[in-house]
Amino acid sequence: MVRYDGVGLLLMRQWVAVLTLLAVCFIPPNRADAVSSQVIVCVQCHAALNGQLSQPVRLWQDSIHAEHGITCNACHGGDPMDSANAMSPARGYRGVPLPTTIPTICGGCHMGVVKYYMNSAHGRALGRGGPTCVTCHGSHNVIRASLDLISQKNCTPCHTFDKARQIRTAMVKTDGMLQAIDKRIKVLKSQGIVTDTLEKRLFSLRNRSHSLYHSLDVNLIRQESTHIQAELEKSNGDGGVGTGPLIGILAIGGALLSALLFYVIKKQIN
Repeated sequence: MVRYDGVGLLLMRQWVAVLTLLAVCFIPPNRADAVSSQVIVCVQCHAALNGQLSQPVRLWQDSIHAEHGITCNACHGGDPMDSANAMSPARGYRGVPLPTTIPTICGGCHMGVVKYYMNSAHGRALGRGGPTCVTCHGSHNVIRASLDLISQKNCTPCHTFDKARQIRTAMVKTDGMLQAIDKRIKVLKSQGIVTDTLEKRLFSLRNRSHSLYHSLDVNLIRQESTHIQAELEKSNGDGGVGTGPLIGILAIGGALLSALLFYVIKKQIN
């Protein structure tokens, strides 16, 4: 039986600490409940109502907005933490937005998109029967932006699909590259590699591409897509920056384990 002196006990304690850190790393994180742990009174109240009054909550819960913590007050205003003032104009409550105000409200977050939209055929028809953001993206059940939105089903109720098909075709390659890099980032992260820089670059390029579509300018989309693809090619050649905490812990753990094993063997020989 090996008796540990001060050095052995220190190594053992350090190794236990490393094992504890590793255990913490492998505990699955709680899903960022899209909305924080705070109670959103709008959601709480409407979810308890019957029929159409609860439908907005049901639709919102599966939306990209819910996934990213965007709640009722972002579009409807009001105070989402105070039931007494949730619908108070003094707290910015605006109720159901007028169609002509929707692009401005959405543009509060999607600034690049609204700029292209307002200068497009869609934007120039605003207030005269033209489509707004919710026409294509939905209001409460807002879906993730993708090429699937550019479809016969979505476009032909208003016009032919000819121009939309050209725009979609011009964006297919870029969209495929964005998805490929997104998958690569997930692989790198699973290996404990820090990908913050790569993720920020991908986020920026994806936003540029998605914003570009709203111009409805086929030639501009083709031209800019070529530039975006060149930047994506460059990004695809870049790896993560540095190593993640998991790899660092494993390296330290490996060194400590080696030292501990050497210590035990040495004690047994002596």
